[in-house]
Amino acid sequence: MAAPVTITFLGGLGEIGRNCAAIETEGRIVVLDCGQMFGGDDLPGVDAVFPDLTYLIENADRVEACIATHAHEDHIGALPYLLSHMAIPIYGSPFTLGLVDHKLRERGLQNQADLRPISDGDRLNVGPFDCEFLPVTHSIPSGNITAFHTEQGVILHSSDFKLDLTPVDGRRTDLSRIGALAHDPGIRLLLADSTNADSPGASKSETEIGRNLASLIRSQDGRRVIVASFASHVHRIQQLADAAVESGRILVTLGLSMRRNVKLARDLGILRVPDANIRDIDDLDELDQARALIVCTGSQGEPRAALTQMAIGRSKWLQLDANDTVIFSSHPIPGNETAVASVRNGLARHGVRVFHSGTVDVHTSGHGKQQELQTLHSVAVPEWFVPVHGEYAHLVAHQELAVRMGMPDERVVLCEDGDQIVLSDEGIEHLGSIGGDHLYVDGMVGDLGSTVLAERRTLSDGGFVVVVVHLDMERGEILAGPDVISRGWVEVPALAGHEAAVADAVEADLLDALGDPDADIERMTQIARRAAGRTVNDRTRRRPMIVPVVRED
Repeated sequence: MAAPVTITFLGGLGEIGRNCAAIETEGRIVVLDCGQMFGGDDLPGVDAVFPDLTYLIENADRVEACIATHAHEDHIGALPYLLSHMAIPIYGSPFTLGLVDHKLRERGLQNQADLRPISDGDRLNVGPFDCEFLPVTHSIPSGNITAFHTEQGVILHSSDFKLDLTPVDGRRTDLSRIGALAHDPGIRLLLADSTNADSPGASKSETEIGRNLASLIRSQDGRRVIVASFASHVHRIQQLADAAVESGRILVTLGLSMRRNVKLARDLGILRVPDANIRDIDDLDELDQARALIVCTGSQGEPRAALTQMAIGRSKWLQLDANDTVIFSSHPIPGNETAVASVRNGLARHGVRVFHSGTVDVHTSGHGKQQELQTLHSVAVPEWFVPVHGEYAHLVAHQELAVRMGMPDERVVLCEDGDQIVLSDEGIEHLGSIGGDHLYVDGMVGDLGSTVLAERRTLSDGGFVVVVVHLDMERGEILAGPDVISRGWVEVPALAGHEAAVADAVEADLLDALGDPDADIERMTQIARRAAGRTVNDRTRRRPMIVPVVRED
């Protein structure tokens, strides 16, 4: 009997982000990506959301390595957290590893990882796995499809992919090698990107978007042009650089991540810009502003990003006016629409001319749509299929697409975060779930927990009321207080009266309870909480957090 292969999906199945899977055989584990999501408005104070990596940490002695398919945050963002618990090799392209190295150095973890670069077509052993790395087209350079050659056959992971016949760097998704693997020895299991599985048609070529951008920039003669894009989208930046050269402009980089990624890409020869046509934002004042083409961060309305700071008039580098043109070279990520709209409104107040993907064709997806997924399936002809990378509706859409193409319904296995499957001689068996929880990160502190988040939501919704009182339990007296402090509950003109009423109610109930010889400090704390909560509700019908501080002197 051939050794079975177990796959544990730790994130990325049922959401966009937190992509991470553990693939194991013969007692050894290879981690495939280790990404994050960013906290939203429903997660106050949360900087990032990681997969629950408990399974890997508890089995750290069996973890062989991690393969980073590409350098987007939803695939590498949680690597520093993982490496704070174990020292393992990381495999990836030089560009991917360059960004991983930066993340590790930020946290003083550069000595925790052995960064091992791979090239297109490489085939090497990672523990018991025979791994082959194929080029894939995406919205970031140097991504890789991974083919795991195992005793159970080839397991092919598509990574994030699209089929672009005219990519900026000429590096196409390697369908020919996938077809060769499908012919011999055959692809036993396909794990494929589902992000656009519910989108008909095919994604546009990045080169077409470049032509549109160049035409739009030419039409802005005599105006300063600012383009907001993802800092990782080096192909887009390359086309902006080409447009700058063509139109006699100077490309100016703005934003820490933009400057860092551009430098790395130029050092690796991935981004080609003549020295005479690129400058840093520090040099902006020395340039003819009508010849400046500024590429910056902030296309998603991030609060601290360069474009957002411009929109609210707090940029340290430049002030916007009616001679500026801003181009959003991206689509708003679901959930970011309000933030992006706010930035656009801010730009409008400065009189800026604004273009975005809703008005001009200046962005295309890095994820294949239905026609591209159909092509992948027809070339790979997998025996088994698990949709990955997407919200649950995307996974279901990809499942339905595969069945429409002729895959037996029982050969398409729908999984979610935490699910574990085993591939054996008999096929795929679903082993159940190990949890798939979220790990919430605030600053350098991980795993905030549901209690802290619930408290933060209450504070953001209704503020807080603190009642402080000192008791002498033996004599049955109130020594000091109750003192009431509140924030975010009611406006100042009415505040004093409401706080005094809370103090009176707490004092009255505590004095009644102090006559009970069985009363203890815990009981008195409960009484203070109830008295304060009752009074707050009766007077305002609001629900701030009630924090009683009852001390025994």
